[in-house]
Amino acid sequence: MKKRKKSNMEDFKDSESKSVSETVNGSHQFTIKGYSLAKGMGAGKCIQSDIFTVGGYDWAIYFYPDGKNPEDSAMYVSVFIALASEGTDVRALFELTLIDQSGKGKHKVHSHFDRALESGPYTLKYRGSMWGYKRFFRRTTLESSDYIKDDCLIMNCTVGVVRTRLEGPKLSSIPVPPSDMGQNLRALLESEVGCDIMFQVGDETFKAHKLILAARSPVFKAQFFGLVGDPNLDKIVVKDFEPSIFKAMLLFIYTDKLPDVQEIVDSTSMCTSTNMVQHLLAAADLYNLDRLKVLCEAKLCEELNADTVATTLALAEQHHCAQLKAICLKFAATPSNLGGVCSKYYRCKFQR
Repeated sequence: MKKRKKSNMEDFKDSESKSVSETVNGSHQFTIKGYSLAKGMGAGKCIQSDIFTVGGYDWAIYFYPDGKNPEDSAMYVSVFIALASEGTDVRALFELTLIDQSGKGKHKVHSHFDRALESGPYTLKYRGSMWGYKRFFRRTTLESSDYIKDDCLIMNCTVGVVRTRLEGPKLSSIPVPPSDMGQNLRALLESEVGCDIMFQVGDETFKAHKLILAARSPVFKAQFFGLVGDPNLDKIVVKDFEPSIFKAMLLFIYTDKLPDVQEIVDSTSMCTSTNMVQHLLAAADLYNLDRLKVLCEAKLCEELNADTVATTLALAEQHHCAQLKAICLKFAATPSNLGGVCSKYYRCKFQR
């Protein structure tokens, strides 16, 4: 039998390692309102963005409305990205994008990423080192373009910090299955095995486990095991919620996930996803289920529109949801949404 000849790769593979270089990317959007008022500050004078962090280093955008150098001040605006934290020989790639505000998507892009194979990353030697363009854009062209709208200019900066790591061979790998705790606890709830408390909600009853409820909700813990609680309590009448909302809250307590509205209500129900989540947020606030409350806020943000913003705003105010309230106010104040919100308001007013 002929002995198989080794390939060139096999001849040299007694051991191995791998050097992996990659970028840690992050972006920052810098908006300059009142561009016309910024002009005339003089060459070398700049407007600085807020500090942002990418790859463990701080960065800032510097915009020079009259150019960085006196010789360019009458002709060009200058834009630079600077290393704003301590560091030596920080290697990075950059991209500066001037946003086209006409909606046509014709952004002006200066990208170092596209030239990485040709010239490699740029090295910033110390804090204050810069990368950018003295002649970023001719001023007269910029001021007559769609990059400025309502005296406002928007830039997006992407930084890719280069990181290199050494990988050795993995001796073994054992796959770890995903957690099934939520599935198991849900099965326990649905089987009613070991249940020691029953809730009467409208015409429906729900059985559960006091210890699990107490572990998840400070309100249930106080009700069952607090100083004035009753550990022998075996039935509670709940008057403030629809059965479907209480069922959804129980499912969250056992699974730690926001349940799907289709799981909770039957096909004949008029209850919408938004309506159910609004009521579920109120239940979460009552029982101090903080994670459920935030999940409901996030879901309501996703479904926010002219028809729901008013009720969602009122709910956010009532239950002290500061982030949700701010998003509702911002949505309603946006010019493109204002017409729909007002139309909905007057329609509701005249239908009463």
